[in-house]
Amino acid sequence: MFSKHIFLSFFFTLTRISLHSAQYEGGYGSSYDNFQNLGSVPIGLLTDQDTEHMNIVFDHAIEVANQEVGTTLTSLKAEVNYGDAYQSYGRLCRMMETGIAGVFGPSSRHTAVHLMSICDAMDIPHIYSYMSEYAEGFNLHPHPADLAKALYSLITEFNWTRFIFLYESADYLNILNELTTLFGMNGPVVTVLRYDMHLNGNYKQVLRRVRKSVDNRIVVVGSSETMPEFLNQAQQVGIINEDYKYIIGNLDFHSFDLEEYKYSEANITGLRLFSPEKMAVKELLLKMGYPSDQDEFRNGSCPITVEMALTYDAVQLFAETLKNLPFKPVPQNCSQRTESVRDDGSSFKNYMRTLRLTDRLLTGPIFFEGNVRKGYHLDVIELQPSGIVKVGTWDEQREYRAQRLATTTAQFDNIDNSLANKTFIVLLSVPNKPYAQLVETFKQLEGNSQYEGYGVDLIKELADKLGFNFTFVNGGNDYGSYNKSSNESTGMLREIMMGRADLAITDLTITSEREEAIDFTIPFMNLGIAILYLKPQKATPELFTFMDPFSEEVWWFLGFSFLAVALSFFILGRLSPSEWDNPYPCIEEPEELENQFTIGNSIWFTTGALLQQGSEIGPKALSTRTVATFWLFFTLIVVSSYTANLAAFLTIEKPQSLINSVDDLADNKDGVVYGAKRTGSTRNFFLTSEDDRYKKMNKFMTEHPEHLTEDNQEGVRRVKTSTHYAFLMESTSIEYNTKRECNLKKIGDALDEKGYGIAMRKNWPHRDKFNNALLELQEQGVLEKMKNKWWNEVGTGICATKEDAPDATPLDMNNLEGVFFVLLVGSCCALLYGIISWVLFVMKKAHHYRVPLREALKEEFQFVVDFNNYVRVLKSSASIYSRSRQSSMSVASMADS
Repeated sequence: MFSKHIFLSFFFTLTRISLHSAQYEGGYGSSYDNFQNLGSVPIGLLTDQDTEHMNIVFDHAIEVANQEVGTTLTSLKAEVNYGDAYQSYGRLCRMMETGIAGVFGPSSRHTAVHLMSICDAMDIPHIYSYMSEYAEGFNLHPHPADLAKALYSLITEFNWTRFIFLYESADYLNILNELTTLFGMNGPVVTVLRYDMHLNGNYKQVLRRVRKSVDNRIVVVGSSETMPEFLNQAQQVGIINEDYKYIIGNLDFHSFDLEEYKYSEANITGLRLFSPEKMAVKELLLKMGYPSDQDEFRNGSCPITVEMALTYDAVQLFAETLKNLPFKPVPQNCSQRTESVRDDGSSFKNYMRTLRLTDRLLTGPIFFEGNVRKGYHLDVIELQPSGIVKVGTWDEQREYRAQRLATTTAQFDNIDNSLANKTFIVLLSVPNKPYAQLVETFKQLEGNSQYEGYGVDLIKELADKLGFNFTFVNGGNDYGSYNKSSNESTGMLREIMMGRADLAITDLTITSEREEAIDFTIPFMNLGIAILYLKPQKATPELFTFMDPFSEEVWWFLGFSFLAVALSFFILGRLSPSEWDNPYPCIEEPEELENQFTIGNSIWFTTGALLQQGSEIGPKALSTRTVATFWLFFTLIVVSSYTANLAAFLTIEKPQSLINSVDDLADNKDGVVYGAKRTGSTRNFFLTSEDDRYKKMNKFMTEHPEHLTEDNQEGVRRVKTSTHYAFLMESTSIEYNTKRECNLKKIGDALDEKGYGIAMRKNWPHRDKFNNALLELQEQGVLEKMKNKWWNEVGTGICATKEDAPDATPLDMNNLEGVFFVLLVGSCCALLYGIISWVLFVMKKAHHYRVPLREALKEEFQFVVDFNNYVRVLKSSASIYSRSRQSSMSVASMADS
C-alpha cells in the first residue's frame, strides 16, 4: 500500500500541469455534464480496441439491468489508444469529476494496472476482463489456476503421456506451474517452449522445432491477439494435420476465423465460456446487427468475445449490488492530493463479492471465493469439418464430462424393432465415381470388399451406428422412373418396389414422382442441375489488338489532345515575335521574317514528341516552350502507361467461352448443342418445368435425341471431345469431374435445388432410424469429411491448383484523367501568356512608331489570322508603320529587346 501511494504521488505530480488539456482531448467537456442529474448513476467504460462493439454491449447491458433490476444506470464512454496509460488517466479523471460509480476496462493490462491503482486510491470499483493471477479489483475472468484444472482434466481424459506446452509470455507460466502441481511427480513428460520468443510476431522458428520433435500433442496458451496468427503460422509450417492433436487454452477460440482449419484433420480442442445458443447471447447478437442463428458461427468468427461477455455480466453484477446497497456517487478530483474519497466505496465493493447471481448472465453463475470468481462452467469444443462442435463440459466440481456422440457404437431400440443381425440388400450403380466403383487391385475381391466410394462408406457408417449387416448389389445405371397411371416402375425403383432390394444409394435424386412409389431418407447431400462445358479457350488475336491497352474513350481524348496541342503550337507560333526568324542570317536588317510553326511543322513536332522522337524544330518563345514541356510530360506518362499495359495484354491470355449462362445455351449461341442423361431426374426436370427457357431446352432435346446419353460418363466424354457440346448434370458430379478433368468447368449457377437420398420401400418401418443416424453423422461432421475425401483427396492433384490470373483491363479515363488535366491547364496557361505577350508587343510597337494602338492591333490581328502566309514583310508600303519616322527599326530588333 505504501508503494502504491508513492506511485500515485509521482504520477499526480507529472500530470497536474497538463491535466486540463488532457481531460478535454478528443471531444470531452460538455458531454459529461449531461449525466449530472440526481436520478442516474453513471458508470464509465474505457475502450482501447473493438470500440464500436464494446459500446453496443455496454449500452445493452445497462438497458437490460435497468429493466430487470430497476436501476437507473447511465453510461460514460471514452476511447483511448491501446497501451496509452497517460491518455487513459486523463479520461478517467474527467469521468471522476462527474461522480462516477464504477469503471470498466480497458483491455490493455499495462493501462488497467495504472487505472486500478487510481480507482483503489479513490475507493471506486474497477472491473476488468483479462486473465490475471492477482486478485485485485473486480475480475470475472476465470483464474489461471482454474484454467489449469480444466486443461489437466482434458489431458488426463485424453491419456496424454507427453506433450509440448507452448506459451506466449511469462503471464501464462502460472498455468504451467499449476499443471505441474496437479500432475505431481508421475505426470506426463512436458516440453516447454515460448512461441513468441523474439516479440516480433514471427513464431516459425519455434514451430519448426515442434515439427522436428517426436511429440505431436500440443497445449497452447496465449492471448487473443496472437493466437490467430499462431494457428496461421502453424499451418504454414505444416504442423496442423492429421498427425497432431491440440488443446487451445484460450477462451476466445470460438471467435477466431477457423474456416481454413476445418479440413486439416488435426484434432483441435478448445474451451468456451458461453454458448451462442443462449437466449441472452442471441439478443446481444441482434443488437450488434448479426443473425441470432448460431449456425452462422459454427466455423468460428463469433463477434462476441470473452471480454464483451464478461463486461455484460459485470454490469449485471454491479446493478444487482446497486439494488441492494444504493449510494450517491461523489465527484472527485484526482489531480489534487486529497483524502476525500467516497466513504461507502469499500462497503459497496465488499458487498459485490458476497452476491450470488444466476440470472441474465452470459457466462454462467457468478460468486466469489475471496477475490476469485467462481460458478462458471466451460464448454469443451472441437473443430470438425462441419464447424465447432460441443463434445463435453467442465466445471470445478464435476470436472470433465464427455457429451460426444458415439460414431461407431450401434444404438438399438427395443427388441421388437431392433436392426441388430438384420441384413439388407443395397443397390449401387457401378461404375459411378465417386459414389461407387470397383476397387483397383491385383487381388481377386468378392462380395462387399470389391466396392468402394462415397455411397459405400456411408452405408458402412450407418451399419456401424445402427448395427445391421448389408450386401451390395450392382443395380446398373438405370435409376428408374414411376408411371402413376399404370403403377409400373423401372430400374432400381422397380427392384425396391418388388422387394428384391431394401436400399439404393447412389446419386439418386429425391423427386415427387419417385416418392409416390418409394420412400427416401432425409437428403445426405444437396445439389442442383448445372452446365458442364469446356474451360474458356484462348481467344484468337484481333487485327487491332495493339489498341487494347487503352479504352475507346482514352483513344478519342488522346486524338483530341494531339490536335489541340498542334493547333496551340501553330497559334502561339504566329503570336510570339520570337518565333519569327530571319531567313538570311547574314543580312542584319532583313526585309522579311519566316515562321517555323506552320500547320505541317506543328503536327510534325507534336507527332515526334508523342512517339518519343526528336525533330529539327525547336520552340523559342516561352509560351511555345511551355506547351512543349507539358506535352512532353503528357506523352511520357501516356506512352509509359501504354507500354506497361500492352505487356500485360501480350502476356496474359484472355480466355473466351462460347457460352456463359443457361440463356446462351438455350439460344444455341455459336452453334453449341447440349444434352442430358436420357432417363433420370435431370431429364425429368426439363420435361415438367414451366419456365419458358427450360421448355425451349426440353423441346430441343426432344427433337435431337442424339444429344442424350445413357449415363453421365458418356456426357463427360462428349464435352471433352467437342467444343460445341455442353452437358447438363448435377452440380456435385460436375464438381467431382472438374477436379480431375483440367479442361472442364461449371458454367453459371445451379438451375434448381434438390437432394440425394437413400431409397427404400414405401412405409418402411426403419426409415426414422436411418434419418436419425444421418442427422447424427451430419452433426458430427462425418458426411462432410467423407465428401472431402472422395471429392478433394482421392484421385485429385492431377490439375495444377494455381489461381486464375487476373484479366488485363484497358486503362480508361479514371486512370489517366489526371495527366489530361495537367496538359489542359498547362496549355491554357501558355495560350493565355502568349496572347498577353502579343498584346504587349503590339502596344510597344505602336508606341515606338507613334501609330494608333487600335490600327496597330487591327493590322497585327489580320496578319495573325492569315493562316496561308508564313512570311512577314517588314517594309511594306501598305503597313501603317511605313508612314512613321521610326520605321527604320525592325520588328526583329523589337522582339529581341
